Amino acid sequence: MNIEDKFNMTLEQNIFVAKRNIVDYIWKSANLEGINVTFPETQKIYEGGNVGNLRIDEIVAINNLKHGWQFILSTITSSKDFNYLSSINAIVGSNLVDNAGRLRSGDVRIGGTKWKPELPNQNKFKEDIKEINQIENITERAITQMCYIMRSQMFWDGNKRTAMLFANHEMVKNGKGIITISIDIKDLFGEKLTEYYETNNMENLKQFVYENCIDGIDFLKKMTKRVNKNNTCNNN
Repeated sequence: MNIEDKFNMTLEQNIFVAKRNIVDYIWKSANLEGINVTFPETQKIYEGGNVGNLRIDEIVAINNLKHGWQFILSTITSSKDFNYLSSINAIVGSNLVDNAGRLRSGDVRIGGTKWKPELPNQNKFKEDIKEINQIENITERAITQMCYIMRSQMFWDGNKRTAMLFANHEMVKNGKGIITISIDIKDLFGEKLTEYYETNNMENLKQFVYENCIDGIDFLKKMTKRVNKNNTCNNN
């Protein structure tokens, strides 16, 4: 697999992109979790409103995604470790599960597959993440972090949301864009994820995410177009 960074932004540029599109990212993440919410409804909840056709726990989950994004952007220069991952899960699971942010101590079942994740091992996680962090290409490193954490199922709930936020900390910190799953491909993503669950081979999932799920702005290209347009106008 040949993965190269799709975007090379400054930290400030990538934070600008994240903040500008944050409601869109939250909307897509909510739908990935099976919450049937529209973009306008997500915007309303983000701004502090309520939506009558959603359950209270669904509104809480959307607000938790908002707080999760605020957390990673406010701590973007921090180093990441297991405690940081646990902090993200504590936020996305707040007021939804009693033990948010704590390692899972019992079995869980994953919908759509007979595969059952083993009980999490904190020391193994630390070693595995240390190995993943040796991946030179930052985009591939972040995607690998996300896939690994999703399959590990370390927490009782919110593992996909936690994994995406953890990986996006890596992406934004290094100016490489945002990992986001569009609604029109979420079913395909789910199929690739289930395949990875069952085989423990993440290559197809990584390639799918790389090809379809990286968002950002090529500021250099935009600047070049603007300069060329101004030169054309001046020549006329």
